[in-house]
Amino acid sequence: MKTIYEQLGDERLVELVHEFYDRVFASEKIRPLFQTDPDEIRRKQLLFLTQFLGGPALYSTEYGHPRMRARHLPHQITQEAREEWLRCMKEAIGTLEVDQQLKEELYNCFPQLSRHMVNS
Repeated sequence: MKTIYEQLGDERLVELVHEFYDRVFASEKIRPLFQTDPDEIRRKQLLFLTQFLGGPALYSTEYGHPRMRARHLPHQITQEAREEWLRCMKEAIGTLEVDQQLKEELYNCFPQLSRHMVNS
């Protein structure tokens, strides 16, 4: 059985990251959480998602264990921010030219992960 990463492929994953951050950077609710270089944010997200979705451990190779909760603790992440993040991700996934089942499987990877990031 193929991983989500294998089903999407590199090109679609890059597309997803760009579509997602286009929405994030346009969002009044969560844009303030992303104050560093947009290209670097996209690059790190691509490395993380590659690994998270079953591809090579690119993020860990470069940065060590993801420790996502610890890395997000310096940022005030509310339930409202989580919901906006998920909305942006759902919209970005919706732009991909893949079947609906893969879109749902991909989206379903994020609600539980994002729940752990809420810290305020």
